[in-house]
Amino acid sequence: MRKQTFSAREIAVLGLLSALLFGAKMVMAPLPNIEPVSLLIIVYVAVLGLRALIPVYVYVMLEIVTWGFGYWSACYLYVWAALALAAWLLRRMESPLGWALLSGTFGLCFGALCSLTYWIAGGWAFALSWWMSGILFDLLHGAGNFALALVLFRPCRAILFRLYHGKSAQQKI
Repeated sequence: MRKQTFSAREIAVLGLLSALLFGAKMVMAPLPNIEPVSLLIIVYVAVLGLRALIPVYVYVMLEIVTWGFGYWSACYLYVWAALALAAWLLRRMESPLGWALLSGTFGLCFGALCSLTYWIAGGWAFALSWWMSGILFDLLHGAGNFALALVLFRPCRAILFRLYHGKSAQQKI
């Protein structure tokens, strides 16, 4: 098995991407479930592949350190990995509309995905009541994710590709 190594440039970029996830979420926190985290994770995976899990889990740890550990943080341990896996499976897709649909669908399903934690903790009635009480937020989450990805996926991917690889996406072809 080959040992994975990271250059100093990669370590610095991954650290900055981790901080960007957390900082962008905090800046947009006053808006109900409209967040750039889903878009950024999708972009990270599209450019970095599974190395994107490094900033994703640094982000999760920063959230837990900031807000404490609860049901929501337990679900963060798997929902962001699920989004990263979906993005990795679709990584060759070029359509901004396709990426927007992925991001929007994830936002719509976020409450349902998180309700698995509540099901384990308190049973199906607890999970269902928790999920139903947040459906309006899931609708906002889905719409916000869709709009952000539709407008920003391509420019964000181009910037990250240039930053991480030191060349433009057109030069890779």
